[in-house]
Amino acid sequence: MGAKAMRILLIGDDSSDGRSVREALADDQDGPFIVECAQRLDDALERLSRNGITAILLDLWLPDSQGIATFEQVWRAAPHAPILIIGSPDDQGVARQAVERGAQDYIQRDHLDTYTLPRALKRIIERRAADEVLYFEQQRAEVTLNSIGDAVLSTDVAGNVTYLNLVAERMTGWPRHEAMGRPVAEVFQIIDAATREPARNPLDRAMQFDRVVELTATCLLIRRDGTETIIEDSASPIHDRAGLVIGAVMVFKDVSETRAMAMHAVYLAQHDFLTELPNRMLLNDRLTQAIALARRRGHRLAVLFVDLDRFKHVNDSLGHVIGDELLQSVARRLVTCVRSSDTISRQGGDEFVVLLSEIKDADDAAGSAQKILAAVLEPHDVARHHLHVTATIGISIYPDDGPDAEKLIKCADTAMYHAKEGGRNNYHFFEPEMNVRAVERQWIEAGLHRALDRREFVLHYQPKIDLETGAMTGAETLIRWVHPDRGLMFPNDFVPIAEDTGLIVPIGQWVLREACRQSRAWIDEGQRPISVAVNISAVEFRDPLFLENVRTVLNDTRLDARYLELELTESSLVQHAESTTIALQALKGMGVQVGIDDFGTGYSSLSYLRQFPINVLKVDQSFIHEISADPVGNSIVRAVISMGKSLGHRVVAEGVETREQLAFLQAQRCCEGQGYYFSRPLVAEQFGRLLDTGLSGLVLQ
Repeated sequence: MGAKAMRILLIGDDSSDGRSVREALADDQDGPFIVECAQRLDDALERLSRNGITAILLDLWLPDSQGIATFEQVWRAAPHAPILIIGSPDDQGVARQAVERGAQDYIQRDHLDTYTLPRALKRIIERRAADEVLYFEQQRAEVTLNSIGDAVLSTDVAGNVTYLNLVAERMTGWPRHEAMGRPVAEVFQIIDAATREPARNPLDRAMQFDRVVELTATCLLIRRDGTETIIEDSASPIHDRAGLVIGAVMVFKDVSETRAMAMHAVYLAQHDFLTELPNRMLLNDRLTQAIALARRRGHRLAVLFVDLDRFKHVNDSLGHVIGDELLQSVARRLVTCVRSSDTISRQGGDEFVVLLSEIKDADDAAGSAQKILAAVLEPHDVARHHLHVTATIGISIYPDDGPDAEKLIKCADTAMYHAKEGGRNNYHFFEPEMNVRAVERQWIEAGLHRALDRREFVLHYQPKIDLETGAMTGAETLIRWVHPDRGLMFPNDFVPIAEDTGLIVPIGQWVLREACRQSRAWIDEGQRPISVAVNISAVEFRDPLFLENVRTVLNDTRLDARYLELELTESSLVQHAESTTIALQALKGMGVQVGIDDFGTGYSSLSYLRQFPINVLKVDQSFIHEISADPVGNSIVRAVISMGKSLGHRVVAEGVETREQLAFLQAQRCCEGQGYYFSRPLVAEQFGRLLDTGLSGLVLQ
């Protein structure tokens, strides 16, 4: 099958040109050629409108058009067809203009022969085809470069801009037509973010070193309007066929958002999500740096371990949302108490650590601790609640208390626990002997976790006596821990630790169930029913399942609720009066008796005594022990007994140990008493025998 014919349109009114062209192309081996003729421009334009022309032979001088205007009209009608101008030697000037404006070449009439013309046509047809291919490739490259997300910029070997894609135009602020030919440093202006000094252009370095180069991570692009963008880029040299560098191309992108996200991720990894304070990891880093600086300069620093007192009660009674807002309020207060060079860190829960990066002496640390205590003590207005909270602080000093961050934080934590034992809302410096107590505390805490499972707890019962008749009216239940190594341990040795760790809740549940079970067992043995009092800690009372647990225990043990008395401290009752009233009303509805333990040692209000459904007031033994020795103490006991009786409460005196104390209480008509004068706490078997024999006629003598 032969090659496809090439259709040539000859535009000119010289008939001799037509004969010459046909003869020259008739038998050419590069053909076949088909020659069409148009003598007038109008005829030529009409033919070109129907397409199908491979190339055009054009005489610029036509009957209806003259000179360069002829070319322009033909070129507009057939922009994709190559044009070969035909003319005489006098027409060379106009022919050159036509070539400059898009014609492929120029041939004189006397060269329309079988050798020159076919080759000239073949050359312009092939060149046009190559131009079309190149144009298509350029367009495809242009579309590709404009569709990618990165910016692309290229220069020649002199460093002048030769190309920008749309992204590069947008990022630099330079349109391509304005940027072309300008020095790259003018269009692509970059500086070092740290020093604000101009950075060397990577395109120059790519050409100089003939390799791919990248920007530093701190590079900023200054847009034409002055705005700054964090960028990353790489530049590569461009080579010609001989391998010589003829320019460079650079790909760059805006990494501001990516960098911001990375920095935010680092921030989140180093800061507490709730308070936005530095977290444990960042504190350790800063403390380690501060220690290194203090070691070099020979100065001291302090670590303050801050723990909020009874914060768990807020969470339990008002919910975690309110608790979180309170923590945020405390965090803001702490920040105001220290210098900008110091660090406030939240360790988790309600624990904070303060790093005082440089102090002169311990008094500086004490002053900061006092400031923190005062700031935390101020009421916190949180979600329409007027909350009061206190803090306890332990302090360690570098280099006195430790050489590294871990040791200093541990010593401050130990000192904080020692301060809590001293009454909370205070601070204490670390002392070496505290380590012994810290080890002791850890030992006890570890043992408590196993004590319930190993059934190491036992209950003792101390009788309550009617001070008028001498009859036994009830018993107070007292827990003891029979430790496998240390033997019998009393509540003061382990209950505070159980409260701090939350273990008091399961321990308290066991005490309640065991006391009710034993009381029911005595009744089933035929003993006269008496009330059994169980101490309930504030942590237990605020537990959401407390009331449900009381109901369950009474049902499971079949104990009549009137024989169960729950003793709570006055401070635990008045912390959240509204929720306390609801809980006490629920207990009253069950038939359970409620007593206030250690009355007179807390901060109760007389209005609460009238508001709360209370059955018993227990006068704290510290007042009983001062009877006769302290007239003021006598007055307090007298007032409490009188007040309790006037409010209809049963008044019980704790810690009665002497005949003199008993006589005073009887004179004041105190209802009941308990203490060593009557009986020590007894195990269940001994107390059962006491129920048989009774104490009447013995204890009131």
